[in-house]
Amino acid sequence: MKAIKADLPREFDKIEVHPLADLHIGDLMCDFKSIIDEIEYIKNTPNAFCILDGDLMDTAIASSVGDTYGANLQPMEQLKECVKIFEPIKDKILAVVGGNHENRIYKNDGIDITQLMCNQLGIADRYSATTVILFIRFGHDDKHNRKMCYSLYMTHGTGGGRKEGGKIQRLADLASIVDADIYCMAHVHQPAAFRNTFYRADPRNNTVCKSEHLFVNTAAWLEYGGYGDKMGYKPASCINPVIILEGHKKHMKAVI
Repeated sequence: MKAIKADLPREFDKIEVHPLADLHIGDLMCDFKSIIDEIEYIKNTPNAFCILDGDLMDTAIASSVGDTYGANLQPMEQLKECVKIFEPIKDKILAVVGGNHENRIYKNDGIDITQLMCNQLGIADRYSATTVILFIRFGHDDKHNRKMCYSLYMTHGTGGGRKEGGKIQRLADLASIVDADIYCMAHVHQPAAFRNTFYRADPRNNTVCKSEHLFVNTAAWLEYGGYGDKMGYKPASCINPVIILEGHKKHMKAVI
């Protein structure tokens, strides 16, 4: 787990954090037009930022379950394409983690292709090969006369459950790993967002404090077909959640 700080301007009353994952650049089913539209929106919206949560590249190889011969881009071409599309918003990328698809290359050849991408974009300090706890500071906390701070835990995720309940449970289980305001996961291609309330003992004041937590799972940027169709997976929505953070009081939500 790597701690990363994102210190953003005080002038923002709110910000948008777009969690981008499972783009699967190189797959024939990749919805490339929607990806470019999202990148353009982030580029042209001053208070919009993003986190990259793995499987940006499909990286099908001979030993993987995917069809390496059916890809429209080979792994090196996928790397070049990712660098090209993220270059215009590289200063708006807050954190990056790798996914299981990129990890195929590492397991096979010892090359971390996501780190290569980050090196070329000049954002290697914002990359973790495992997980990230991201501290986002911006705006102005009226109560404490300082910037508002949110903590966001991000991991690509694991597992291959087909039922929505199992996918949501994996997301909820992240709260047993680390205490954060926001938990973000990808991998299961199931857009979702929900809130949970916890109560934390406050020994200093001999009371109990209410704590709100936001859980977000990203969508996949894939049209239905190919491997998913062949394996009998259900089509999933491609509408990706957007995290909205307030800059003057602690309030967060996700919009799908």
